[in-house]
Amino acid sequence: MRRAAVLLLGLCLLWPASPASPASAAERAPVGWASTGSGTTGGAGGTTWTVDTRAELKQALANDGAPTAPKVIRVAGDISGHEADDGSLLGEQDYAPGYDLGKYMSCFGEGGAVWSDTRYDYCKQQRQLRQTGSNKEKAQIQLTVPSNTTLVGVGRDARLLGVFLTVNTGSNIIVRNLHLEAPVDHFTTWSPGDGTRGSWDARFDALTVITGKHIWIDHCTFTDGRFPDRRAPLGFHGERVQRHDGLLDIEDGSDFVTVSDSRFTGHDKAILIGSGDGRGDRDRGHLKVTFVRNLFTDIVQRAPRVRFGQVHVVNNVYRGRAAATRYALGVGVESAIFSERNVLTFPKGSPALAVADYGGERFQDTGSWFNGRPARLNAVASGLGLADEAGWDPADVYAYRPLTSRSAVERHVLGHSGTGRSYGQP
Repeated sequence: MRRAAVLLLGLCLLWPASPASPASAAERAPVGWASTGSGTTGGAGGTTWTVDTRAELKQALANDGAPTAPKVIRVAGDISGHEADDGSLLGEQDYAPGYDLGKYMSCFGEGGAVWSDTRYDYCKQQRQLRQTGSNKEKAQIQLTVPSNTTLVGVGRDARLLGVFLTVNTGSNIIVRNLHLEAPVDHFTTWSPGDGTRGSWDARFDALTVITGKHIWIDHCTFTDGRFPDRRAPLGFHGERVQRHDGLLDIEDGSDFVTVSDSRFTGHDKAILIGSGDGRGDRDRGHLKVTFVRNLFTDIVQRAPRVRFGQVHVVNNVYRGRAAATRYALGVGVESAIFSERNVLTFPKGSPALAVADYGGERFQDTGSWFNGRPARLNAVASGLGLADEAGWDPADVYAYRPLTSRSAVERHVLGHSGTGRSYGQP
């Protein structure tokens, strides 16, 4: 690990030297909610660390006992959340020797209806091993980003593999140019009473923001990577075991977040904003988030799903197969989504795939396109019983200039979103 105290002359210097055009003013600072108030500058002006192992990353986050002092952490190459201090990679049996998914499932009986500790002589042990293993895996893979931190990938191939990256009450944080491969939950839980036939509840997200303020997530790639759902073991009802939770969750009163120029690909429940329908005491008046110029490819649902928040979704591109997509934007309890000039392409699908009602009351769109034509999403929202106005206007809160043509949106997003991409304008 290499470390130096450096006065940074601007966030543009955080971009690696490998081919990139000069950063524009808009890319030296966030657009949207993260730009409001005190803004979001991350660790500018602080100590710079360069890390290439989990142990080094953990040490850099602690920052020599001053975790909230400004710091820039440069990630080089791959870092696995399962990497032990000796460099070996831990697996399921390291966390819970003797745990067996098949045995665990057999203790629910036919169709996974009811758990019994006494169904087989190993059931109580399997239940305990699952709980112990889950806690040990969490302790291993969870890394928490403290306040006043810039976490940035070096070059084109900086990856966090199976890391459960979290922000917990932190503020003024930048996460940039990182490929985040969602963790596999080796000890996912079967919940028989969840839905009509039960469901799996995985525990870990690629990135979770809990009570975080002024967060900028930029030029990142979120994916299931090497472990897509289609390769998971078979579970109940002939369906795959769900070992992933979300790609990005923003909850518990988090505020002033911008997600820009990033890619979300190949995942089921991608982005959840809000802690739950009954958590208005925590979330009401918060969860102000902007999604701008992001690419969503083969996302089944939650791109994002929103509760309570004032969320601006502008100049994003959505692509996928209609038959494999449930919806893009989920309108949850007391949410206020302002959708603007997004491009949605789902061949043979209808604009109804763009919006789903989950207890919300309002939704507003301006100028989006679906399969190359005006999407008329306000009519879709009205058909769901939603008022076609968000109750707020981003232009009243922060300055921004959206791309106004479908071709310009697609050209920029396809050319510049995700890791290893130029920060310059198209």
